[in-house]
Amino acid sequence: MHLFFRFAHAHWLYIALSFFIIILIVRHYYTRLSLYQYPLLSYISQLSQKVSQLPVYVFYFLRLSILLLLLLLIGKPQLVDQKSKVTVEGLDIMMVLDISGSMICFDDLKDRRTRITIAKQEAVRFVEKRYNDAIGLVVFGSYAMMRCPLTPDKSMLKTMIQSIAMNNNDQIHEGTVISQAVITAARHLQQSKAASRIIILLTDGEPSQNDFPASEAIAIAKAFGIKVYTIGIGNNGLSMQEHPLFGVVRMQNNFDTDLLKSLAQQTGGKFFDVKKIQDVAKIYDEIDLLEKSKYQDNVYTKYHDFFIPVLWLVFILICSELVLSTFVWTIL
Repeated sequence: MHLFFRFAHAHWLYIALSFFIIILIVRHYYTRLSLYQYPLLSYISQLSQKVSQLPVYVFYFLRLSILLLLLLLIGKPQLVDQKSKVTVEGLDIMMVLDISGSMICFDDLKDRRTRITIAKQEAVRFVEKRYNDAIGLVVFGSYAMMRCPLTPDKSMLKTMIQSIAMNNNDQIHEGTVISQAVITAARHLQQSKAASRIIILLTDGEPSQNDFPASEAIAIAKAFGIKVYTIGIGNNGLSMQEHPLFGVVRMQNNFDTDLLKSLAQQTGGKFFDVKKIQDVAKIYDEIDLLEKSKYQDNVYTKYHDFFIPVLWLVFILICSELVLSTFVWTIL
């Protein structure tokens, strides 16, 4: 275990220390120190014509120390455990999202949100529910690309998902390499230490001619012990798209049911056939009910608040000043 010290609210501490420095300056240049006498040991003062300066400095440093410690508490002192082993419940998950050109189509005239829009919204909602899981993101079209590696940082991952844009000038939208995407995600999960690892693949298309054979993707996923959950979206092959000149244009668009079933069944996952795009939410909810597995991992943000010892020190100093000012020294 490696510990180091930090202040959780360092910005407030900087302000407080600036205030402390100002007090020191004012105290030094504009305030005259008080003189003290000995009520219980008055005979000492009678032996000397000069009043002792010792209590002046004792009280000065006591009060200064109390003030400094109180200001330090504003910064919330903490001990940080750099390498604590903790038991984590969850899975390592790679989300694999199709961003081919057909994903800008929609399936319902009453709900004209595109497939990619709904897929992004439900992916974000799914991420928000998986508190303890490390999740990554792969996007694919004519080639597969790692968009975000496995991370516990849900805010960053959601930003990455939401920033996915369907740019017509990007060649990635001109194909659908399903097997390549699964292999890309599986290779990344290969290094995972989690007891359970899964891939959630969402697509609306058939594999491109330049895609790898599905058998290779299945073999790699099985070798690494990875379950593949596949989601095929589309309304019986019929899709619609908004055209700036011709309005709603209908077109044929099918996903490869046999391929998606094979990927899921042979790896221990499950295939979902989504006829209505709104049902994507139900699919993610069903996957969310997967049994969680426990494993140990290193965390680097385990904090131990350190304010109680500081408060005790402040209390001791205050009591010391009260005792000295009441029973030993009094102000002249």
